[in-house]
Amino acid sequence: MIAFVRGRVETLTLTSAVIEVGGVGMQVWCTPGTLAALRIGDEATLPTALVVREESLTLYGFASVDERDVFELLQTASGVGPKLAQAMLAVHEPDALRRAVSTEDLATLTAVPGIGRKGAQRIVLELKDRLGPPVATPATAAGDRSPGAAWRDQVHSALVGLGWSARDSDAAIDEVADDFPDVDVDVAAVLKAALRTLSKA
Repeated sequence: MIAFVRGRVETLTLTSAVIEVGGVGMQVWCTPGTLAALRIGDEATLPTALVVREESLTLYGFASVDERDVFELLQTASGVGPKLAQAMLAVHEPDALRRAVSTEDLATLTAVPGIGRKGAQRIVLELKDRLGPPVATPATAAGDRSPGAAWRDQVHSALVGLGWSARDSDAAIDEVADDFPDVDVDVAAVLKAALRTLSKA
């Protein structure tokens, strides 16, 4: 297992980053919230999980070790693969998922695209004793905040990259914008709030 990667951020896309590790560019698939904390040219350390398939080796990167551990636990539930586990972490923080599973909050789980009521019930049944209670572990991303109004462009690009239309993305950002100041904005928090708004629509 590749437990983490550390190196210079060479490339950022809407779904992945390329980190130079010892002269080798490692493509790491991340949630929009994790990608929003990275900057091209900066050094970054990302906890990672390697998913091995017959036809591919895919490396997933996370903002914290806790997020990676939850990603791996989510996949022990029937019907939850790496892409759906990553989508769950794109919408909810690890503790929010623990809280939803422990309290059988199906509405929170079905806010994730790709999870219906039956799927949420199955996740609760299979993971209630595995995820445990919320632990309030702070994220340890390479960088947590982005100053200035540029956060709107980052959130908009991330939402469009996840499949929402430009119009719906703008509407969701406008709806949650008042809750966040234009200075010292937590881009990941804005993105999660916007996703929750879109999921309710």
